[in-house]
Amino acid sequence: MGRGRKVRRTLARGGAGAAQRLNETLGAWEGVRITPMFGRWGYFLGETLFACFPLREKERDLWLRLSPTDQARALGDARIRPHRRFARRGWVEFDIEGPDDVGRALHWLRCAHATATRGVNARAEGGA
Repeated sequence: MGRGRKVRRTLARGGAGAAQRLNETLGAWEGVRITPMFGRWGYFLGETLFACFPLREKERDLWLRLSPTDQARALGDARIRPHRRFARRGWVEFDIEGPDDVGRALHWLRCAHATATRGVNARAEGGA
């Protein structure tokens, strides 16, 4: 089976493995839109990207955009590292290796979602 076919099937199912669990959970959150982008699932609140996770099951690096305070707290965990390119913008990376990691990931996803919510609300109040 060709690589493209496997990816299309994964997309049709809404992900596989940890991605499927994350997509099912985040899909139930108010205002969250999940869309494939550049080989990753993009998690948006309005037009704000707050996290993304690989489409391919063998890749496991969850990217999260956190507030400066949450980013500092997250980096206190040895398993979380600054994003290789966007750390200055609040992004961190966390590898989801097994089912137990999904719970920890959901904690940080809630923080990222809250940060995105504050940003969306601030833009709405400012008229921008």
